[in-house]
Amino acid sequence: MSCALPNAPTGNEGHALCVDLDGTLLDSDILYESLLQLLARNPLYLFLLPFWLLKGKAALKRKIAARVTLRPELLPYNPDVLALLRSTPQRPRVLCTASDALLVAPIAEHLGLFEQVIASDGRRNLSGPHKAEALVASFGERGFDYAGNGTVDLAVWQRAAGAWVVNNDARLARAAARETTVHAHWPAPARTRAWVKALRPHQWLKNLLVLVPLLTAHRFLEPDAVSQAVLAFAAFSLCASGVYLLNDLFDLQADRQHPRKRLRPFAAGRLPLLHGLLAAPLLTATGLLLAWLCSPAFAGVLMLYYALTLAYSLRLKRVVMLDVVLLAGLYTVRIIGGTIAIGAELSFWLLAFSMFIFLSLALLKRYTELHAVLARGKTSASGRGYGVEDLPLLQSLGAASGYIAVMVMALYINSPESIELYRHPKLLWLICPVLLYWVSRAWVVAHRGDMHDDPIVFAATDRPSQVVAVLCALSALAAI
Repeated sequence: MSCALPNAPTGNEGHALCVDLDGTLLDSDILYESLLQLLARNPLYLFLLPFWLLKGKAALKRKIAARVTLRPELLPYNPDVLALLRSTPQRPRVLCTASDALLVAPIAEHLGLFEQVIASDGRRNLSGPHKAEALVASFGERGFDYAGNGTVDLAVWQRAAGAWVVNNDARLARAAARETTVHAHWPAPARTRAWVKALRPHQWLKNLLVLVPLLTAHRFLEPDAVSQAVLAFAAFSLCASGVYLLNDLFDLQADRQHPRKRLRPFAAGRLPLLHGLLAAPLLTATGLLLAWLCSPAFAGVLMLYYALTLAYSLRLKRVVMLDVVLLAGLYTVRIIGGTIAIGAELSFWLLAFSMFIFLSLALLKRYTELHAVLARGKTSASGRGYGVEDLPLLQSLGAASGYIAVMVMALYINSPESIELYRHPKLLWLICPVLLYWVSRAWVVAHRGDMHDDPIVFAATDRPSQVVAVLCALSALAAI
């Protein structure tokens, strides 16, 4: 927890108050913020980054900064550092950062708290010793106090009159105290809960779809098939968490404009962006390794899922209607993966039912987002291709798709495949009215504005939906 700011020392009154930006004034990093925005706009820039870096880190920052625009009002500012700056208007306040001046100047202008900005300029990377030299040249040896957050700032604290240690542990505070007077230490908040939230384990419910073929093929009593299905579930879950991290990293600005998504760990600055960039490929690689242990064919399905999800996160979620078709397809890919994992044959009926029911849920998700946009008095959803005028169309398409899924179920009951698998297939008819009720009720809930923005979470936590799932399961068991 941070110290209570009203009682915190405000430093040496005659000295300039110099504040670092990344990780100090901001609970984020401008370099990674701008890099992610650049790659979200065009992933092909990834291949230019090494060539820009060959000219130096300062040149790399300038190349990126010249191609993106950050919105200062959306960035996650550290409230303690802001309060410190506002409590010392009588002192020269300086924003001193290694970030590029093209991106730093709008932030300083937005805050209106600084008399001077010192930043990287495309030629010199103003970090560590370079930053110390610049501050000494402006204010003299021990003529300034400095607030920073990393070991690289020790070179600055060696020549500063005082220090604030922000977003780091007690070891850095002790190291800073050996160089100068530490006015206050505001450590980083605990990150365990933030990581759990970022990985979204509750979303692993969606990956239970890989177990569906185990049930529909009546192989849930075979130990080998069960173990393969569980391995497939774990692989999908790790890969999905990796994709969720990437999605959150690429969606920073859009999430910060959303009433709930702005609280996501990366958007809120509760987790370092660099850690997310490292964790995402690690999770994906681990998931693919588990998939390969399951079977090479299943690994191929998982790679397809990852490629489609990445394409959705980077571009396709902004394409009207293609986004919902792709979302429905991603659910169906999970079922295909579960089928391949246990070595069963793909069922035409299961795939058809899956595609229509999940298209209905994908449309329900978009409808719910737009309904919330309308409630806030806006006309379009940030980062999406829909406007509130599309609400009636989405509602009609989504309800129709849900009813078609029930019709597919009804046709399956009298099919040769059903007769072969079930001794009493007519008992499956009990599922149809129950599903009709559930689809209809879900859309009524959404129409009234009471739907969770993730219909899968709604289905898992809603009591009537749970009753529907139990009734469907009992009907299927009775038919066996």
